[in-house]
Amino acid sequence: MANAAQSDDRIPVIVGVGEITDRPKEIADGLEPLALLEQALKRAEADSGGKMLGDIGSLDVVNFLSWRYRDPEKQLAGRLGIKPAHLYYGPVGGESPIRYLHEAAQRIARGECSVAAVCGAEAQSTATKAERAKIELPWTPFAHDVEEPKRGAAFQKPMAVKLGVFRPITVYPLYETATSAHWGQTPREAMAESGALWSVYSKVASENPNAWLKRRFSPEEITTPTPDNRLIAWPYNKLMVANPTVNMGGAVLLTSLAKARASGVPEDRIVHVWGGASAEEPRDYLIRDQFYESHPQNAVLKSVMELAGGDGRKFDAIELYSCFPCVPKMARRTLGLGPEVQPTVTGGLTFFGAPLNTYMTHAACAMVRRLRGGAKLGLLYGQGGFVTKHHGLVLSRQAPGHALAQDTSVQAEADRHRGKVPEFVTEASGKGKVESFTVLYGRSGEVEHGVVMMRTANDCRALARVPANDGATLAHLTNMDRTPVGSLGDIATAEDGVLEWRVT
Repeated sequence: MANAAQSDDRIPVIVGVGEITDRPKEIADGLEPLALLEQALKRAEADSGGKMLGDIGSLDVVNFLSWRYRDPEKQLAGRLGIKPAHLYYGPVGGESPIRYLHEAAQRIARGECSVAAVCGAEAQSTATKAERAKIELPWTPFAHDVEEPKRGAAFQKPMAVKLGVFRPITVYPLYETATSAHWGQTPREAMAESGALWSVYSKVASENPNAWLKRRFSPEEITTPTPDNRLIAWPYNKLMVANPTVNMGGAVLLTSLAKARASGVPEDRIVHVWGGASAEEPRDYLIRDQFYESHPQNAVLKSVMELAGGDGRKFDAIELYSCFPCVPKMARRTLGLGPEVQPTVTGGLTFFGAPLNTYMTHAACAMVRRLRGGAKLGLLYGQGGFVTKHHGLVLSRQAPGHALAQDTSVQAEADRHRGKVPEFVTEASGKGKVESFTVLYGRSGEVEHGVVMMRTANDCRALARVPANDGATLAHLTNMDRTPVGSLGDIATAEDGVLEWRVT
């Protein structure tokens, strides 16, 4: 039961969720992100069973990447005919929907508003098709004068950009190969775990009416490279990475318990926000201490476990962020869960679809439905950047036994565990030891080059290229039965000044 001293008008609850998936027959008929947002919010209001939109005092809009608007949060508010006191359009980040939900709940708990909305949408599928077909879309004009949102390359070292390891698809493999080696897995065992895990995500997506890909894939289909499932960055194939080419909108409505009841929201629609935690890594991934675990991820997940009595097994509904397999594999180990974990209520960023920053808005919708359907305790874990930003949130049909906490950063705990960060260098010679690695592939399956993150003889960190014509070193890196992490090789400097690494 909620704390008796806690007023019902300070208890935040989720009362409505709405989603829309747009599959236009004609490209020009596709809905723009603002229209998807408006539809999702109206569906969320209908789902609540009450009248909520006109009373929104807090509106958070997840960052768009498929279309650029000037002040989209103000445009959305204008479409809805509202003037919320809190109106926010945030930066890029896959964790942002969970952060916004948490902050909206805290706003209600402080008495700053009685109704809050969090929403996000993308129309990348329509935007891409229109660009290829040279069709001008009848949307709000693209805001060319608005600065493009800062993404991965803006925070990375020039050498990372030069070698191509500055995008999610090329950076997450560095965590994949480092973590599996740390866990004592052969690459073949790590691949099998990824395939089995992703197959579970695909099964859930196949049963989710809002999913983009409604088909269950076997582990072997996911892990076997084919022309339709090409290798992108070792060891990830196309079916192991996020799929952003979707048209989707999602919205969540929150209010106070008192307002929910006064508005006629049925008791069986109400979901309580118990609390959560957040922490971050440095944006530049090359100034982290290691790549086999994330201290902020660990701190966040351990904090939310405390809300569940210190046992990750108490969560009977879980969403572990799934842009790439290494993330949920790391998370489930920190939560103390085995490989049989059911990691999603939504379907994952490959199969449900990855509307870029707003996947976790849809995960929140799916979690609310699961809790209404009988689950007791739900965990939403969102992540952004390159294992950079982490936010966890606990939801339940039952009221918490405590007021919602306002101070929920666990950054100090994360930083306490951080080890010495090696100096990054672009000049080196002698021997280099593999800390992590990947191999980049072209669209036809050809090797472009390998990239080794290595430690030099004096324990500095460096990035080195493995040329496409160095078959012996590439074979060493992609050996399925023995990890190359920890192995030594020779460092040389190529004519363009880039370090290269060759197996000894």
